[in-house]
Amino acid sequence: MGRYIYTVQDAQGTVTTGAVDADDEDGAVQSLQTRGLFILSIQSEEVKSKGVLNMKKLGGGGKVSGREMVFFGEQMSTLLGGGIPLVRALSLLSDHAENKNLAIVLSAVTKEVSAGGAFHKALEKHPKVFDEIWVSLVQAGEVSGQLPAVLRQITQYTESQENVKSKIITAVSYPAVLFTASMGVLIYFILYIVPVFADIFRDFNLQLPFITQVVVSVSKMASKFAVLGIVCAIGGTFAARAYIATPPGRLTWNHIQFRLPLFGSLIKSMQIERMLTTMATLIRSGVSILNAVSVLENAFKKNLIFQNALKQAKNDIASGRSISESFKKTGIFPPMVTEMMWMGEESGKLPDIIVVLSKYYQEQIDQWLRRFSAMIDPILVVGIGGLVAVIVMSIFMPIFQLSQIGGG
Repeated sequence: MGRYIYTVQDAQGTVTTGAVDADDEDGAVQSLQTRGLFILSIQSEEVKSKGVLNMKKLGGGGKVSGREMVFFGEQMSTLLGGGIPLVRALSLLSDHAENKNLAIVLSAVTKEVSAGGAFHKALEKHPKVFDEIWVSLVQAGEVSGQLPAVLRQITQYTESQENVKSKIITAVSYPAVLFTASMGVLIYFILYIVPVFADIFRDFNLQLPFITQVVVSVSKMASKFAVLGIVCAIGGTFAARAYIATPPGRLTWNHIQFRLPLFGSLIKSMQIERMLTTMATLIRSGVSILNAVSVLENAFKKNLIFQNALKQAKNDIASGRSISESFKKTGIFPPMVTEMMWMGEESGKLPDIIVVLSKYYQEQIDQWLRRFSAMIDPILVVGIGGLVAVIVMSIFMPIFQLSQIGGG
């Protein structure tokens, strides 16, 4: 018979720590679960700490991909749903994590939770891996006693966001590669091929056609100012990044993004879809609407237009305004969004309405990407092919003149 120290949570969300006598750990787990308690941690009284992890290693908390977070959420949900204690589940995933950064973070989280700390508080110390959305949802799951179900919702949310990213990457990858390769060929023609033929034509004192004169002039300018152009481009990039890092610069950049021809509507739809999907996940997980908007405000640090709008909406909601009225007052969100929110408030089905809206915007994004993929390939082929044809024609026209002179 051994003694086991435990930390548990009851159906009301109250966390308590105590001890139980049992033949082994499995017996202690079964004894606690039969009392309807959710086990946060359990270990033998005789078990000693494994030791302090290297603080240098823990200081990193490097990047973990979205797909890896989806896999982690699925595994945690399955283990906890199967009755595995939280600490044991975290320890198992830490030991078997393929990503070293995730393994280090999970080891630190396991250590803190086993010492009696709250799960969401442990996650909060690793913002590079677990953002505020993760922390808020886990906290809601701990309070409601529905952590496995909430983890499934986090997984679904993360997976939906990753799917949107992968669709965008897939849609732009081929055009980007085609454009880059084509521009490389054009630059090679302009900087190396055209000057060779220009020297030949000058030696023969040919009267060059207008199109050839233009191409030769462009080639000379490009050759003369190539280094200066590269330096200016690099300097301009660093200057722009430094300016965008400031709040006024970030706000200006966000306005430019929304006003970009062709891409502006996509960027705004993506931001609205992300906001709606996140809000629906938070509310369905038990987070209050005010806290949900507060989490959203912090989640949009890279888009000050939305962050300022959400901050204004949060203040209006706190002062007693309705959700739909508060969002409408910002002037940022489309009328369809605010009207549907109003219908959700009136019917008491706000989370369901928000889910419908998020699916609508997901479909809008999908349609845009399909149209873009169908249009951009022929546009690039025709456009770049036309430029190459102009350059080739500008070279061959004088060659044709030389052949006539030689024939004469």
